[in-house]
Amino acid sequence: MTAPLLRIMTVCTGNICRSPMAEIVLRERLDAAGLGEHVVVDSTGVTSEEVGNPIDRRARAVLVAAGYSDAALDAHRARRTDAADLAERDLVLAMTTDHARVLRRLAETSGTDGGPAQIRMFRSFDPQAPRVTEQRDECLLDVEDPWYGGPADFEGCLDQVEAAVDGIVEHVRAHLAGRGTATAPHAG
Repeated sequence: MTAPLLRIMTVCTGNICRSPMAEIVLRERLDAAGLGEHVVVDSTGVTSEEVGNPIDRRARAVLVAAGYSDAALDAHRARRTDAADLAERDLVLAMTTDHARVLRRLAETSGTDGGPAQIRMFRSFDPQAPRVTEQRDECLLDVEDPWYGGPADFEGCLDQVEAAVDGIVEHVRAHLAGRGTATAPHAG
């Protein structure tokens, strides 16, 4: 494999539910689109409370039921975001406004403000999500936290993730085309 041209990180609170779900779904969709060899996708959390833990069993069950890879699920261990993560990523996708706020503050205080990472709301790529033009309205794009709920909450979270992923894949395709990278034709 050649060196990846794009590095993407998904971010939630503890890195055991939303962000690893998003990481796994996005990675598999990028692979299916023929873009996987050009992109590295990982995930982190903004807190250290779950560091070292595997993906939540309920998130795992929903992903497995939806046909996502057991191997990726087995390999996941929660970790906390740091300034180096932001400096090393091209695109950082926050699951909620609170996560975006923490990431932006980390970027500002670490001197990585302005780059290279672009911090965006994950659901901003969902064509059915509200169009948000101001940061104060970003909460309309929050991916709901399934942690305190049951299976239906985890299924709803997966639905929100899957609704945004195709938009992210197209964003990646356009980004790579802008770099002159030969990419697979649009599979749609």
